[in-house]
Amino acid sequence: MGLLAEDMAFHSSIPVPLDITVAVVYSIFGLCSLFGNSTLLYISYKKKHLLKPAEYFIVNLAVSDLGLTLSLYPMAITSSFYHRWLYGKTLCSLYAFCGILFGLCSLTTLTLLSMVCFVKVCCPLYGNRFRPFHGQLLIACAWVYALLFACSPLVHWGEYGPEPYGTACCIDWRLSNKLGTARSYTVALFVFCYILPCCVIVASYTSILVTVQASRKTMEQHASRQMNMSSIQTIIIKLSVAVCIGFFTAWSPYAIVSMWAAFGEIESIPPLAFAMPAMFAKSSTIYNPMIYLMLRPNFRQIMCRDLGTLFQTCLKGCLVFKGQAKCCSKPNVMLRRRTAHRQTNQPPLSISSTKLPTVTMRDLRCQRCMDNFECFRHYPQMCGIANPAANTDSSRDQETPVLQTFKDLQMVDH
Repeated sequence: MGLLAEDMAFHSSIPVPLDITVAVVYSIFGLCSLFGNSTLLYISYKKKHLLKPAEYFIVNLAVSDLGLTLSLYPMAITSSFYHRWLYGKTLCSLYAFCGILFGLCSLTTLTLLSMVCFVKVCCPLYGNRFRPFHGQLLIACAWVYALLFACSPLVHWGEYGPEPYGTACCIDWRLSNKLGTARSYTVALFVFCYILPCCVIVASYTSILVTVQASRKTMEQHASRQMNMSSIQTIIIKLSVAVCIGFFTAWSPYAIVSMWAAFGEIESIPPLAFAMPAMFAKSSTIYNPMIYLMLRPNFRQIMCRDLGTLFQTCLKGCLVFKGQAKCCSKPNVMLRRRTAHRQTNQPPLSISSTKLPTVTMRDLRCQRCMDNFECFRHYPQMCGIANPAANTDSSRDQETPVLQTFKDLQMVDH
């Protein structure tokens, strides 16, 4: 009977079309998160010697979001497609552990980042003393803090179990509704992992905006600096608003449902009310990298420069293989013309007989360029047109827009 009840808990309790929709949405989230956080880590690696201590938190945020993506999305997507949890009770606990660990680490990192920004903007005397060691120490504290709450259900302060909708795992909400110890764990999560971070983030960014506004009034009398100050203010306001909106969007639904499950009638809560907050929480892995890639000028400039380089490489490759295709298609045309000439004993209309030996040599060159990499390495020498001067001019004309685009991107970066 116990096995039957456990098996039923791992079956989905929402309709199949909704499960498929959830799987598709999670697939899109996973791909976007993988691309965004990988790009953020790549840019951070490219500028690792230039990273400021406050930017260590952005790197840690990308690491925790990427960990959440790789550990949760594959199991959630496949289980939603199959309309049941596929991986058993042990992996269910591991799934829930990873969700709490990486989710709380991201949340705590955002909170610490807001505090560091507040100190650097509002208390520059202390902010200027902030060193890389301080950033690394705070990041270690964020992981310890998240690990403390993630390990608590493993020692039976709270429990891990299947979600009420059946295709994922998290805190055992039914147990938190019945047992006082499990309920106390849910309340502790609500207070220390939602209410406290909310207060800190809102207070920090509100103070930053007030300080920026006061600085703007002070700088209004300096006409030469007004434009620069306006640009800095715009960036700070956008970052502050985006971080606050993202935080509340991701975690507020889960916080509300957790309190509803702990103190309300859990049987009256529809399973979809648990599935939607989980989706909102996982969406944080998408817009966290978007906020910092799009709104921070130094990250955006490196991304634009590297994307420009990638575009240049792809465009050059297209031009090379286009030239290869044109080159290697001409011998067939000349062969047909020479065959027709032998049959009719009349010279071709557009090709004189003095140019045939040159074409034959070029045919032999193209026959040696059967491998794509060989053609790429020897292009345009081996697969050029008959007139070398024309070939040089043509290749210059083709490469000029690409080089000019790259030069423009370099000028923007500098």
